[in-house]
Amino acid sequence: KLCEGILNILEKDTKTSCQVACLEALRILSRDKKVLVPVTTKRNMQILMKLAKLDTLEDPLERVSEFPVIVEALKCLCNIIFNSSVAQKLSLELNLAAMLCSLLQECKDRPLVADIKCFDLRLLFLLSLLHTDIRAQLRQELQGVQVLTQALESSLSVRWTEEYKVAEDRDRPPLSLQETDCAIEALKALFNVTLDSWNVHSKNESHQFRYMAAILRHCLLTTGPTEEKTEELH
Repeated sequence: KLCEGILNILEKDTKTSCQVACLEALRILSRDKKVLVPVTTKRNMQILMKLAKLDTLEDPLERVSEFPVIVEALKCLCNIIFNSSVAQKLSLELNLAAMLCSLLQECKDRPLVADIKCFDLRLLFLLSLLHTDIRAQLRQELQGVQVLTQALESSLSVRWTEEYKVAEDRDRPPLSLQETDCAIEALKALFNVTLDSWNVHSKNESHQFRYMAAILRHCLLTTGPTEEKTEELH
């Protein structure tokens, strides 16, 4: 009942501070699988997707003041999808992966969006891990390899000297914690999406995998903010 009450409040047009507080409470509650059973419905998923700006035709990142709401809504969706097989099935029905790819592309070259990007990537990782149909959709329909590779490239601030050669800067400072976390989530999602890609059939796929290989090589030469984070990145 508490979760349902929170979602009823979130469905209304409330203040940003109230939305963030409600989402933080829901995120904590959503760690309990038993709590999730009665609230994992199509309607409730759509409420969270709307708050995460996943269903808008307008610029989802137009208002910086809404960024904390977007991040918390994505965190809630991560917990719910991880803990609920019903939510995993609803994600396919609601075309969640396509919306996440669109939001991820909106994040490109935008300031102050690192947390949004990171939890968008984490949700794509979870979907591609837990639902084989979504994994196939990402690979075949949504250009997931390209979208995720570009997200990784952006997180690592890659500079190119040739088509498949990344500029090496030995004096470059370590990645920030946010950059490292985004890169790690992109790598995890890429692993899932390319898991069944033993046969490369087209010229475009061949280009995409050579492009990704160059970025992965650069990643191995990159350091994170701590030794532990560097190890996790590699």
